[in-house]
Formats: sequence, structure tokens, C-alpha cells
Amino acid sequence: MTDTEAPQSPYDLTYLEDTERIRTRDGVELYYESHGEGDTTVLTLNNFFITAPFWRSHTQSLIQNHRVVSYDLANHGRSTRLDREPTWEEHAADVIGLLDGLGIESAYLVATSASTQIARDVALAHPDRVKGLVLAGPVYGLRGFRRHRQLNKSWLLTLQNHGMAALYSQIYAEVISGQMNEEGGTPAFLGFRESFMAMSTPEELANGLSLVQTGDTDPELLTRVTAPTVIYLGDDDILLSPGRGRDVAALFPDGRLELVPNAGHVPFLDDPDGFEAVIHKLIEEVEARD
Repeated sequence: MTDTEAPQSPYDLTYLEDTERIRTRDGVELYYESHGEGDTTVLTLNNFFITAPFWRSHTQSLIQNHRVVSYDLANHGRSTRLDREPTWEEHAADVIGLLDGLGIESAYLVATSASTQIARDVALAHPDRVKGLVLAGPVYGLRGFRRHRQLNKSWLLTLQNHGMAALYSQIYAEVISGQMNEEGGTPAFLGFRESFMAMSTPEELANGLSLVQTGDTDPELLTRVTAPTVIYLGDDDILLSPGRGRDVAALFPDGRLELVPNAGHVPFLDDPDGFEAVIHKLIEEVEARD
């Protein structure tokens, strides 16, 4: 790449203009995408930094055998804009409303970072609707998770005081694995920055980062999740060490840890093929039980 060439985003983030929104509750309609066919459905849950189109690049293998549904959270992306950020309970209710609107009886939930809290809450409130969970870079701890809230608060302060570009620089250094940072160098940094800046507005990020300061972090909640669960954790995750990851996975009655070597807090960026393989494996295991 020459100095005059702009780095390319690694993602196609264009929206599908002919997709109808799904009404999930009073005053809320969600943008969604559905790709692939099959008897099983995988529903992806966004953290507050990504949008529905992002998942196309990480589900190409899955859509060969399964239906994959992604959507924008209420108050984010192309979904309904509200005068306040929904609560965690409302975000969880939207998941069920989306499944109902699409006529889906149950689904496998795939969540990342902050959205692992939404996945947990849906699995607790509606166990019959959740066939399994894949939780990438989960935000759970053994005694609550003050570290996660402190990290997000620092991101919020950076955003408020210095703007989106400064926030991206901070997040990239903290979230991306050391190996990917070294190997990708400046082109990867700039390419991912293009995607980051395109997916969210400062207001959306501020809303999400503020919501993360709330919610129940009691680890006892994890012991009540009956759905088969995979903790998908990078061994270079800023929040959980491999040992703590095993301890967290052990809290789930039917949980296990899949540790990703040389991966950061968003481990499917480091090993996208392995990520899809883990989801395939969980589905095969659960379906074989029926």
C-alpha cells in the first residue's frame, strides 16, 4: 500500500435496504438480517460497537447449514431511535420479540463482550427459547466485574473528552491481541478504524458505555443458566485470564471453556474459522441429545 492509498475496511457494512423491521414492543422496530437455511437458528447479539452487517464476515460457514439472524440493538444502527437507552431487561425482551416476530421457537445465541450479559439474561428468563450459548470474551467475573465497568468508564471519558478517533486508538491497544497488533501493523490499525468509525455514532457509544455501568453482575446468576454454554476466550483477553476463564465456565451447569491461543478480547477476529467451528460443534452436540 502506498502512502496515498486509503486502507480498506475489512468489512462490508452496507445495509440491506429491502428488509422490513420487526416490531418487538411498543415503539420499537429492529433492523435484522437473515441468511442461510436450516432447522436450527443462530442469533448473534451485538455489543455496543458493532452492527448487524458486521456478522456476515464471521458466519459464512454457518449459513451453509443453519439460519443466521443478526440485528441492530434498539437505539443503535438502523433500529428504532429512542429518547433514552433501553435497559438490560428491555434489550433482552427485544430478543424474544424478534424471535417471535420471525416465528423462531428457539435459537443458539452468540454474544460478544457486553452482549454476553444480554445472552445470560435471555437464557435465565426464557430457558425454553435458548438451545445453547457461545459467549466470546464474556464480561463475567467470580465476584462481580468491577474491572469491566472501570474499563468502559475510561472509554466513555476518552470519548467525551477526546472523540471517536482517540477512543478507537485506546480500544485497539487494549482489545486487539498483541499478536494481531504486531502482524497487522499500521494497515490493520487503519483498516479496522474505518470499520469502527462507520458502525457507530458518538451518541450510540456513549449510551452503550453508560448502560454497562449498570446491571446485575452476581456470579450466582451463571449457576442458573441451564443452556449448554461455551466460553470462547482469547488467552490474551484484557479482562479474563485463562485460569479465571475456566473458573467462570465451571459456574455454568453445562459449560466449558474454549481457549483461543494468541487471541484478544474479541477472539473471533484472531481465529474466525475456529469461531465458526466452535458454534458448529455446539449445535451438533446439542442436536444429538434430542
